[in-house]
This record gives sequence, C-alpha cells and structure tokens, in this order.
Amino acid sequence: MQNAPTPPITDPADRNAWKSGFTPQAENWNGRLAMIGFVAALLTELFTNQGVLHFWGLL
Repeated sequence: MQNAPTPPITDPADRNAWKSGFTPQAENWNGRLAMIGFVAALLTELFTNQGVLHFWGLL
C-alpha cells in the first residue's frame, strides 16, 4: 500500500517552518545548509590554499 502524495505548500510562512522528518520543509532546510557548507569549504580552500581536510589536520 502506497502513501498518499504530499500536498503542495500553499502558505509561504509554512514553507520555511522548521519541521523534522521527510517533509518538504526539512528538505528545503537541508538544501540551504548544504549550500552554506559548500561555500564555507570553498572559501576555506581559497583563503588557506589547502583543502578542508588538510586545514583540519585530518590528512
């Protein structure tokens, strides 16, 4: 038996709600935080001239 599809988010305030689990809001936050982490890694490499793992002393 399949679950019913998730209804679309129509309220803009609900789109940014902090909800956990496999919800569209959680996926939005996951994507946003992943983008911040990726930019932070790029900036670390740019300003230190070494990779993130080398910067942290892991390699």
